[in-house]
Amino acid sequence: MKTATEYDAIVIGSGPNGLSAAIVLQQQGLNVLLIEGRDTIGGGLRTAELTLPGFKHDICSAIHPMALASPFFDSLKLEEHGLQYIHPEFALAHPFTDGSAAVLKQSITETAKLLGEDGKTYLKLLSPLVKHWPLLIHDMLAPLRFPSHPFLYAGFGLKALPSASSTVKKFETLHARGLWAGIAAHAIQPLTNITTSAIGLVLSAAAHVKGWPLPKGGSQSIANALHSVFTQAGGKTQTGWFVKSLSELPSSKTILFDVTPKQLLSVAGHKFSALYKRQLSNYRYGMGVFKIDWALDEPAPFTAVQCRSAGTVHLGNSFEEIAAGELATSKGKNVPNPFTLFTQPSIFDTTRAPQGKHTAWAYCHVPNGSTQEHTEIIEQQVERFAPGFREKIIGRHTFNTAQLEEYNPNYIGGDINGGVMDIGQLFTRPALRFSPYKTSAKGLYICSSSTPPGGGVHGMCGVHAAKKVLNDIFHIHPNSLKKF
Repeated sequence: MKTATEYDAIVIGSGPNGLSAAIVLQQQGLNVLLIEGRDTIGGGLRTAELTLPGFKHDICSAIHPMALASPFFDSLKLEEHGLQYIHPEFALAHPFTDGSAAVLKQSITETAKLLGEDGKTYLKLLSPLVKHWPLLIHDMLAPLRFPSHPFLYAGFGLKALPSASSTVKKFETLHARGLWAGIAAHAIQPLTNITTSAIGLVLSAAAHVKGWPLPKGGSQSIANALHSVFTQAGGKTQTGWFVKSLSELPSSKTILFDVTPKQLLSVAGHKFSALYKRQLSNYRYGMGVFKIDWALDEPAPFTAVQCRSAGTVHLGNSFEEIAAGELATSKGKNVPNPFTLFTQPSIFDTTRAPQGKHTAWAYCHVPNGSTQEHTEIIEQQVERFAPGFREKIIGRHTFNTAQLEEYNPNYIGGDINGGVMDIGQLFTRPALRFSPYKTSAKGLYICSSSTPPGGGVHGMCGVHAAKKVLNDIFHIHPNSLKKF
């Protein structure tokens, strides 16, 4: 007599991809268990009082262009589950040592006007992607497949394939070149690598189509809203359980892992073929980050006034300086003036700090696994563009790469992208297979940012993995599901 399984599906890990996979499965009427190692759900979507009481800090991500751009998140109507987005006046500001700044606004025409003689070039580069965004976003956030609009997608691909260092040659001014460098550096790899233009194009276009918002109350608000959708559909959650072995788990028809290849091998490697194990073992992780959270007496006193009204500030000065730093860091070197990403949510969201006080965070890229202290280095970089910043600090909390990985095991060596997203791992992450989500063992799937489309808070890795599971295990064809 066949024993009944306790669950149809188990999802291990409650980051945005694990939550999304769990929602897709639960909404099909399956019995789903979501397991989270920490006491709170969220993965990279967590907010906590890291410095002083009353100061709420985003532990990892803080600004969410891809969350607002996500077709799946949009389909869930997360505002009905308490999620509110706040849009700063400027999505991004990029200051220079001469006291000026370039800015990214939601209006593409206003952004172009502010770029002066490079405005026409900027419009030529971004306008087609902005115009056709609704037709392209589904394929941009998907595994490699024949696109729904092949000619439009080919046009995007021709611009996305070159390196950021190649694309920057289109621009003449310090402002346009620096702005491009900072956005492209979100690729977390040398700007000379091919396809690094893709991240610059997608993030810039997202700003013009949807904005670069921050969630009211912190990134935990996104996780809470997603979890609300899951639980209202009948899903079950178990927190405080770091799964070490498959033998610990209740019986189920399938298991989805919101983890990177390293943890997948540790938990389930004995089930895999020799070839698949070798592929996972050869998976490459990218640069790490060193992160600081600050409690502030006043906002950062940026010299360039535009920076004081920007949700995100990129600190790196010129294209040449940023590109040189990213290249050196990728080769294992620590640099004196690293490209630094700075956010200041309390300027726009009064729930983040006690009245009259403020929060801010920043991180820079460092060699994977580096534990070198970067507090002084990062604060010097902020002071470079906001003299007097240190005088505003009343509390700080730091994470080096080892501490980040200890907090969230998915951040291998401090890599927040789930593995380097260069051309060798852009579409074949985590292994070269017909489906990147299906492991070599029946019923075991991977749904993390180590699968296409990769890093970012959009949930689409989990969505595509769940669709594969529905088709393979439960014989529910993806064409019968809502398109997202």
